[in-house]
Amino acid sequence: MNESFSIDHDLSSHQFVIRVDGQRAYLAYMDLGKQTMDFYRTFVPDNLRGRGIAAALAEYALTYAESRGYSVIPSCSYVERYIERRQQKLTASH
Repeated sequence: MNESFSIDHDLSSHQFVIRVDGQRAYLAYMDLGKQTMDFYRTFVPDNLRGRGIAAALAEYALTYAESRGYSVIPSCSYVERYIERRQQKLTASH
């Protein structure tokens, strides 16, 4: 993930959004209350895949949730795998 992306948090639609070349990639969530967020969909247009956009969205969303004391339910399979890889990296570095 070498590119740096500007990520917007669209509170009204419950999405973290990256715009690249006029296209929109996003990670959608539901705020379930009780300090819990469900990350249920990550979407990156086909021609933008492979550039680390989904990873940037997942990392930003997880950091956002953690900084506010939220627990996360990773209903999206991409986010679930991202969390697993993230935890493996943390474990390997200790």
